Amino acid sequence: MSETSEVLKELKNELQSIHTRNKRVETDKAWEKSTTRKVVICIITYLTASTVMYIIGVKDFYYGALIPVVGFLLSTLSLPEIKKWWIKQHIK
Repeated sequence: MSETSEVLKELKNELQSIHTRNKRVETDKAWEKSTTRKVVICIITYLTASTVMYIIGVKDFYYGALIPVVGFLLSTLSLPEIKKWWIKQHIK
């Protein structure tokens, strides 16, 4: 009886561990797709690019710094569609 109890306890612990890991993975996926993450990356990219362009003397650096930000935003819009296409091509 105690051996069965130990096995059940071990299974319960493993199940809880899997559940905890799955929650963490779901949260990580949600963060990767979140608007907050994209906005923060855009702000950091803009600040970094504009600072570098200012330091190296680019005229109108504040406009030039928009180029990598727009590139990032376009990639976030197009990559899900490209991913779907790629999956269709490779998963048969």
